[in-house]
Amino acid sequence: MYTHVIFDLDGTLLNTIQDLARAGNHVCALHGWPEHPVETYKTMVGNGAAKLVERFAPAGTPQEVLAQALNEFSLWYDQHKEDTTAPYDGMPQLITRLNRAGVGTAVLSNKPDFMAGPVVERYYPGLFPVVQGAVDGLPIKPDPALALRLMERMSARRETTLFVGDSDVDMATARAAGLEGCGVLWGFRTRQELEQAGAAWLAETPGELEQLILGERTKEGTV
Repeated sequence: MYTHVIFDLDGTLLNTIQDLARAGNHVCALHGWPEHPVETYKTMVGNGAAKLVERFAPAGTPQEVLAQALNEFSLWYDQHKEDTTAPYDGMPQLITRLNRAGVGTAVLSNKPDFMAGPVVERYYPGLFPVVQGAVDGLPIKPDPALALRLMERMSARRETTLFVGDSDVDMATARAAGLEGCGVLWGFRTRQELEQAGAAWLAETPGELEQLILGERTKEGTV
């Protein structure tokens, strides 16, 4: 059984991809750049807003234009981040059961810290006592700095803490922080990517994830 679990946000707790894609394509339209399908945005997200803008902008875009586009993206997304976003089915119920079982839960996101907390509270009201987003002066995932900071706030130990996410970035964060990582298969990335990224576990459903966290699942299946 894990005593603490750190969850990624986008693609793990919340399906945010439509709103992110719309914000990105809004900026592309402003600049006359080619727009991208939602499936392509699934491969672009995970490393923070600045990297997302760099990825949807044409190659070779000057830094000053990228900075402008980042500001435009942030303004649009902040106004439209709840247009289609919703929790994944079963996840609010899972977090409620984990809290009742005494498991410490937290969220670690590459969203700006001022945005991450309100977004989590909007869709998971009262369920996460600790939410950590990106802050100035500290590197974002997959660097372990924010994860380690979060673990200090939770009084969590490496050997009993699980990192749950949907991307190679999350699995790399887990490894860098000395944690086991569980890749969820309902998010933005594929099973193959998560396996290649070294996920210790994979979960196809919130039920499978719950069994893992509560110690009811082994590498061979459930017990």
